[in-house]
Amino acid sequence: MRITNISFERLDLKLSDPYTIAYETIDRTSNFILKIETDGRIVGYGCAAPDPVVTNESPGDVTDAIKNIIIPYLRGKDPFTYALLLLELKELLGRRSSALAMVDMALFDLMSKKAEVPLYKFLGGFRNYIATSITIGIMGLDETLSHASEFVKQGFTILKIKGGSNLEEDIAKMRSIHEKYPNIELRFDGNQGYSVKESVAFVKATAAIGIEIFEQPTKIEAEERLGEVTGQVSIPVMADESLKTLTDAFRLAQNERVDMINIKLQKVGGIWVGMHINSVAKAAKLDAMVGCIDECGLGIAAGLHFALSRPNIVYADLDGHLDIIDDPYHSIFRLEKGILYPTEEYGLGYSETNF
Repeated sequence: MRITNISFERLDLKLSDPYTIAYETIDRTSNFILKIETDGRIVGYGCAAPDPVVTNESPGDVTDAIKNIIIPYLRGKDPFTYALLLLELKELLGRRSSALAMVDMALFDLMSKKAEVPLYKFLGGFRNYIATSITIGIMGLDETLSHASEFVKQGFTILKIKGGSNLEEDIAKMRSIHEKYPNIELRFDGNQGYSVKESVAFVKATAAIGIEIFEQPTKIEAEERLGEVTGQVSIPVMADESLKTLTDAFRLAQNERVDMINIKLQKVGGIWVGMHINSVAKAAKLDAMVGCIDECGLGIAAGLHFALSRPNIVYADLDGHLDIIDDPYHSIFRLEKGILYPTEEYGLGYSETNF
């Protein structure tokens, strides 16, 4: 099988509910859909969601990468030599991780379609569903409780609360949500907004709640502080922004700075790299979560299939598509009462003949 044609589409997507995190407010996202055609009539699709902070790219960077690097490089190649293709493309693309992830997804989509199985089975097929959290951005207490109420009504059992800009308000929100919904699992994302002292104070003040995960409370520029928090608190601390490469995963594990890692395919460069990072985590006895950024359903599907394929990945935060207006890929998996299920369609579940 040889690649005969590569094309792409840019989607500029608005969010129905803009949200705030510790360092910015977000109301729209740009996604790119890569289409790789082959002489065997099998077509693979991949998604890029560039973000200047998370993936070090602008939409213009991805457009340039597709036109001037990806298309000329891939034409005529055998997709089953994906290890070689992705390694060489990584050198050519540099730090443009979502562009690499997009190609990675499309190649794995092609290969699993050729094998006539869903991608999660092609990758290992360890489970066939996983619960996801749904995120509440930084907002006032009443609005936070209103969002929590709506999500609980929809059947979600895990809420992830963003914070990091005001310690006392964050504590009050977590206590109030737990008081109102004591059986809902709560996770908290500090988005690099806390000092070590504030991080420890937050955990002590919310100890009775039983917070499941404490995500990236301190800044990435002083990674040793993350380790200091991990050493002083009783709940699992997870690295997110501190983890972008396989080297990052090894360093975090070697220095025992976290209990968990968040693997975002757009951030690390795709499924192939994600599998290596997860292996490091498994060897270090660190749990793994598959997360996301503002991705349409195609990108979320890739994260879902990856999460389902590995025993070490027991957590998911795959809700980035839910606020996207007119997502053309929203139906390539199912979300029922906070549980994500893949379809049994081949590959990532999308083909133009099915939609």
